[in-house]
Amino acid sequence: MTKLLRTFVGLWLILAMPATTGAEIVAFTDGRILKAKDAYLDGSSIIIELRGGGTLRVPATRVERVVSDEVDDRPEPVPEPGECPWTFDDQALPDGLPFRDTITTVARKADIHPWLLAAMVEAESAFDPRAVSRAGAAGLTQLMPATAADRGVADVFDPAENLRGGAEHLHALLDRFGSLTLALAAYNAGPATIDRYDGVPPYRETRRYVRRVLGMFCGDASD
Repeated sequence: MTKLLRTFVGLWLILAMPATTGAEIVAFTDGRILKAKDAYLDGSSIIIELRGGGTLRVPATRVERVVSDEVDDRPEPVPEPGECPWTFDDQALPDGLPFRDTITTVARKADIHPWLLAAMVEAESAFDPRAVSRAGAAGLTQLMPATAADRGVADVFDPAENLRGGAEHLHALLDRFGSLTLALAAYNAGPATIDRYDGVPPYRETRRYVRRVLGMFCGDASD
């Protein structure tokens, strides 16, 4: 845990936002995946600009995730960490960490390690409870409208509610895939992409995200 502490304290203030590439992968809640030119939130809908021209307007609650379609030609495998248990452990978070007590309380209820939840929040929003992505992911854990609705989160900008929804969603992905690496990849890019590629998808954004969270939580992964 000492290595984890050194790694997390050194990284939790850093925000690495993915570059805009002009191409997106839209993962739907029904398991479909669509390659698009762009996808953005408009009211209660997501507008999808198709690569061949034209647009689709779909309810935001039908879209699981939107991720940049930037692929490494020869992507390095993202390893499963070794001794890095993700279930709850009463390991105190650093003093001064934003939402420290709430993260611990929510993590305990969801049976998620508080350091894992904190690392994910740092990677998702840099602890900004008002953060909103172009595609509509919002709050500390960047909940998409579909996930917020599924988890009964009425106000995505309420830190406690957002953290609860994100922790429950991550726990469900851990149960589904039985792997911390795959669960994090699914959180970033949607479960459908994991199923399609039978593993971590080749998207550069997703691979960097997984390595970053593992690096902060486990202390043995890097970009």
